Amino acid sequence: MIDRTRVGVLISGRGSNLQALIDACRSCDYPATIACVVSNVAGVEGLGRAERAGITTHTVPHTAYNSRKAFDDAIDQVLRASNATLVCLAGFMRVLSDSFVLKWHGRLVNIHPSLLPGFKGLNVHRRVIEAGARISGCSVHFVVPELDSGPIIAQAAVPVWPGDTPDSLASRTLAAEHKLYPLALRLLAEGRVALDGQSVHFRDVGEAGGELFSPPL
Repeated sequence: MIDRTRVGVLISGRGSNLQALIDACRSCDYPATIACVVSNVAGVEGLGRAERAGITTHTVPHTAYNSRKAFDDAIDQVLRASNATLVCLAGFMRVLSDSFVLKWHGRLVNIHPSLLPGFKGLNVHRRVIEAGARISGCSVHFVVPELDSGPIIAQAAVPVWPGDTPDSLASRTLAAEHKLYPLALRLLAEGRVALDGQSVHFRDVGEAGGELFSPPL
């Protein structure tokens, strides 16, 4: 049996990317296992997904803390108690404090629904369409204190079709996210991708390297 990297996943909602990671972790040769799922919102669908998969869940409501740092410290305690060594943000709708990000430097990753560095922040799909872009996509990146600015691990391109709405583009992009995130986590868990200063270092990625920066789907 392989020695699997323990991963904490932070969510705030339905957890569709969480489900993609859960499905990947079911494979006997996948190098990661989800140690815990933490939500800042009680009762969300993602918690149910985790519970049905037999994964330990925690709800840490941000409204119960009088500062962002206090909330982040509570999240950090849960992650460390679960012995997680990597953290994946999967629709976690809170901006993490600099102190939290620095504690998990090089071990904290996020998936964003655009081809970074373009279209950081919220309302991505509407802004992509309004800008007249013909290619969008998604990016897995290391998290740094500046929002959506960390070094990029992997990207997948998605076409923007004439007549697309934010919802139709979001649906197409989400399908790409569900493929890209498990691939990026696999390479991270195997130590084949790592943060080296402010750059991403790739080692022995082999055929998977072609999938890290894919053509339009």
